[in-house]
This record gives sequence, structure tokens and C-alpha cells, in this order.
Amino acid sequence: MQAALVAPPPIVSRQLNPPPVLAPAACRDQLDRPLKDLRLSVIDQCNFRCTYCMPKERFGRDYPFLSPGQRLSDRELLQIVRGFVSLGVEKVRLTGGEPLLRKGIESLVEGIASMSSTTGRPVEVAMTTNGSLLARKARSLRDAGLRRVTVSLDSLDDRTFRAMNDVDFPVQRVLEGIDAACAAGLAPVKVNCVVERGTNDGQVLPLVEHFRGSDVTLRFIEYMDVEGPSAWSRSRVMPSDEIRAIVERAHALVPVVRRSSETASNFLLADGSLKVGFISSVSHPFCGDCTRARVSVDGRLFLCLFATDSIDLRCQLAASRPAEAIADAVRDAWQARGDRYSELREERRANGKRQYPTVRMSLVGG
Repeated sequence: MQAALVAPPPIVSRQLNPPPVLAPAACRDQLDRPLKDLRLSVIDQCNFRCTYCMPKERFGRDYPFLSPGQRLSDRELLQIVRGFVSLGVEKVRLTGGEPLLRKGIESLVEGIASMSSTTGRPVEVAMTTNGSLLARKARSLRDAGLRRVTVSLDSLDDRTFRAMNDVDFPVQRVLEGIDAACAAGLAPVKVNCVVERGTNDGQVLPLVEHFRGSDVTLRFIEYMDVEGPSAWSRSRVMPSDEIRAIVERAHALVPVVRRSSETASNFLLADGSLKVGFISSVSHPFCGDCTRARVSVDGRLFLCLFATDSIDLRCQLAASRPAEAIADAVRDAWQARGDRYSELREERRANGKRQYPTVRMSLVGG
């Protein structure tokens, strides 16, 4: 199975398969990182209150989420995506908040999927969701053009899962959403588990056993400081090396060749029954090959998941050629980009300095 993943592509006839139109020179930042991926937040609200992302004590009933009038329309979001696509971006991931809370999300998916990139290939549309609404939406999303979905699932134990989402939502409904996504042809579905020491670290092996033999890629993510210094504690981080050791006590792991800019280090169980990934943004930062830009639903460009500054793209939408104006603004911002928060965080920590605050993840997506 591993060989299939790294086998060379078949030889094809140049006459029957002419090469695609070449993309323009890659838009590169100060660290020579190309712009390849856009993460587009379509709503900043969520129906969960996960303790590591949107805790109730901070995101209560009176929290000032963006109003409908502050959110960009589908037409405006599509103009922004067109600007990114003109720069060579070929993958757009829809995030939130919870993206399935946005009304008519299928039409936005369809609009993005219908775009062609500068290489002549269609734009790949993916989504990250908590899975709560996925069972009834998976088929319509696939029909609209969604190709991949990533579902957050932090525990199979219902009591632990309800405690972590903090709205008493049952784990079974998320599992039904995952099954529906697989049945709809969104496979391989990725399932992300944020491992928090002392909370759900006992769920690593149960998750592995549950998804063996399925069309799922299971990924474990280190507990990140998405809420800044007021809430995050390194003592609650379980490093990926430790998580992997738990898996290896039960299953031999075979490494999979890592693609450039991929966030996870991937492995196959030796019997080929499951692909398992480990995302180590705390213990082994991977800023050096980050190719992702993020745009919030109110039209602000963030060059890093942990950024505090942003660039307003909304003002470019009034231009006579908005997609071109967006592209110019994004190109200028990206070429000046030097963000490497996770690496700097470790340097600051080693020097005994406090961490600095970060933008809320529900605004820019994970």
C-alpha cells in the first residue's frame, strides 16, 4: 500500500494529453514560500463551545460576533477567491466558526468549484467542520462540487465528547456525519482530534481502532495556543512524539512520504488498514514551508493562523475590476510576508518572555 502512494505517474502520450497552460511565476514571500492555499472563513459563529477554541466564559451569549451585514456576501467572497485563483491558488478550504451554519453554503461551494485555476485545472474545494450538520448536508455538498471534508472529533467517549464541546452534543451524530461523508464520495475523509493532556489523551487508541479499515485518515493535533496566554498552558500539550508512541505500542507504523507544505507527518498502520497523521505545531513547528493564507468573512487577509494584524480586502471590492484589485493587494502583502509565529513562540519561551496574543480561531479558521 505504501508503494502505491509513492509510485511514479504512468507515462502518457504528449499528443493525446497536451501540457496544461503554465501558471505565472509563483507569488513568494520573504522566506521564499509560495502562495498555494486559501482558507476562507465563511462565518465566525459556531454551535459548539469547545473548551480549547471557543470557551463559554469568553464566547457567551453576549459575545459580539459579526452581524449578517458585516459578513461578505457570496458574490463578494467569490470575487476574493477569483483574485487568489489568478495568483495560482488551486485549493480553497472553507472554514469558520462552523461553515455549515452559513445559509446556502452549497451555492458558494458551487461557485468556487466552477472556477478554473491558471494551470487549467479546476479549483479544489475542501471544508473543515465539526460534523454536527454533516449527515444531512454531505450529499448536497458533494453534488455542489465539494471534494474533501475534514471533521473535528476529539473523543469517541460520549461523556468526554459532550464535555469538550460544552453544549451536550452527542458523539453519535458526528459519527453519522462522517459515515454520510464517506458514502457521498468525499473520501478520504480526514478526522482531526486535538489531544489535550488530562482530558482526552485516553482516546488515542480507541480512535485508531474505530477507524481501521475505513475511508478515513485520522490525524492527531497538538493542543495549540489559539486563545493566547490567558487560556493556553504548555502543561496541557501532549507532544506528537508521545501520541505516536501510544499508537506504536499497538501497531507498527510505516512512514508515508511527506508532500511539500503538508501540515501532518503521515504513517500507515503496517497492515495498511489506516492512515494516521500527526500535526506538531507546538513541538516541531513547520512555519518554514507554510503556503496558506487566511481570509475572514468580513474580508480581512491574515498571513498566519496566529496573526494579529490583517489587510483589508473589502475595500478592493468597489474597484472596477475587483478580482484584479484583490490579486494586487494579496500579492503585495504576501511578498512582504515573514510570519513564523510557531517558531518565534519557542524562541520567546526559551528566553522567558510572555507569549503574545493571537487572533481568535473562530474568525480565521483552523
